Amino acid sequence: MDDKILVLDIDGTLTNSQKEISPTTKAGLINIMERGHRIILASGRPTPGMRRYEEELELEKYGGYLLSFNGARIVECQSGEIVYQRTLPLTLLPGFYGFAKRNGCGLVTYLGDEVISAFEPDEYIELEARINNMPVRQVKNFLSFVDFDINKCLMTAEPDKAAVLEKELQEKYGGVASIYRSEPFFIEIMPKNVDKASSLDKMLETIGMTRENVICCGDGFNDVSMIKYAGIGVAMGNAQQAVKEVADYITSTNDEDGLVQVIDRFILGRQEQA
Repeated sequence: MDDKILVLDIDGTLTNSQKEISPTTKAGLINIMERGHRIILASGRPTPGMRRYEEELELEKYGGYLLSFNGARIVECQSGEIVYQRTLPLTLLPGFYGFAKRNGCGLVTYLGDEVISAFEPDEYIELEARINNMPVRQVKNFLSFVDFDINKCLMTAEPDKAAVLEKELQEKYGGVASIYRSEPFFIEIMPKNVDKASSLDKMLETIGMTRENVICCGDGFNDVSMIKYAGIGVAMGNAQQAVKEVADYITSTNDEDGLVQVIDRFILGRQEQA
């Protein structure tokens, strides 16, 4: 049996609607790691927002990885070292700031364990902070405050508005940054040519694995690249339609332990299902 790498989005994939890993899913994941397979958590979340699940799955013990900021940073769990990183040019910030201000959007980036907000936090920024268990810090002068390397910015808006603004941002900045929505109300602004697939490709080179050994599971727009890239790309039953359209396989929803179905079928083999 070939060793597999199971790459998991967090929200809507690894976790259920309560943002928790179910006992059944957790047991299935621990089982395959004990058999020598590896797990990578791949999320748009900042690295601190992934720590809870890293600890719960004991990824330090089993040799897992955290692919955070949609792939702009990869951390090896055993050593805690950053093994790959891409950053946004700070020269782009004034343009993003002006765009967000004109359109009444939220705008944040991240520093350590804090969410740094350019404006009064809206409900979506509050949600981002709550999901990641990170406090929001509104700063008086965002452009002068952010003088450090950043892996991504996040704009927020009502879903219908965000769909329009996403296209406007892509037209204006698509040549210098990667821009896409991870949720209907979250517009991710990433370093150019950074997505989950490109970072996975870099990581696999360093550990001597190929994408044929990779199973990627996700539900959101920002999972499309890795699902198309993987040897086996899996969409959750609750995934956006665009994700289902590019997947090799559609499993049950995140509230129905859809990952256990993937483990049984593609890692353990049907003959091991009882």
